[in-house]
Amino acid sequence: MKIMNCPLNGPRNISEFIFGGEVINEPDPTACSDEDWANYVFIENNTAGVVQEWWFHVATAFWFIAERDTRTDEIICTYSPKRVHDKQEERGV
Repeated sequence: MKIMNCPLNGPRNISEFIFGGEVINEPDPTACSDEDWANYVFIENNTAGVVQEWWFHVATAFWFIAERDTRTDEIICTYSPKRVHDKQEERGV
């Protein structure tokens, strides 16, 4: 049985979660080209290595971020999206 650590609820069976895609910066829909917007909506990077991904805990409707190595499927860490938001504010993004 594979276990994922939910930042809100602790270790849980992986069957309680839904994958939400890679964490990527959303382009400004009013300023980007149609091609850039389509790439954002439909194209995944499918990076080999450690990536940040959105995950959803179904039982509590809690979204969070997991860092996962796509080569080994190892979940390295999980954390609240607030952590990413706070880092972006520090950088002025």
